[in-house]
Amino acid sequence: MQLLGSDILTLADRLTDAYVEVFTAPPWEHRDPAATREAFRERLETDAHRPGFRAALSLSASGEVDGFVTGWITQAPFPADRAYGKVTRRLGPDRVEGLLVGAFEVDELGVRARARGTGLGRQLLSALTAAAPDGRAWLLTWDEAHETLAFYRRMGWHEPEPLPGHDTGIVVFLSAPPRATRPRMPSVGR
Repeated sequence: MQLLGSDILTLADRLTDAYVEVFTAPPWEHRDPAATREAFRERLETDAHRPGFRAALSLSASGEVDGFVTGWITQAPFPADRAYGKVTRRLGPDRVEGLLVGAFEVDELGVRARARGTGLGRQLLSALTAAAPDGRAWLLTWDEAHETLAFYRRMGWHEPEPLPGHDTGIVVFLSAPPRATRPRMPSVGR
């Protein structure tokens, strides 16, 4: 596994190939591969320069990307482009500010079909979020991506309650709280 910053751009072609394969397969099969390729590549050029940007890649023996995860620190003010407006509608501006701003935002996580079931997704997500500020990380995904929703739930990520009547087509997840260390109980003499 490789941890990268903006130097991810040296592997942009291989990462884009993997992204297109993952995000034009079910449940995203409605996406056009050429348009998906172009949009991701354009976003990657910008995202790689965001404050706190990090990526983790797993490469096959032949050098292809088997899995990837990217993200950055969510800055204030909370953005309104892309799907961010849906996040604000789902949670409300006060909770967005308190829960998401300053936390590590997982933007993309994908594992090619040939590498699924190996624990790679878990490893990538854990590697990237291990250094999240105060252990705080978040992400969003499409509410119709049922296997993806189940994966994050198995990982211990949880969903903050949405505002009533604010169905936005997305689900927001917060990282599992860091494991608290249990205080050691004093030994009892024999």
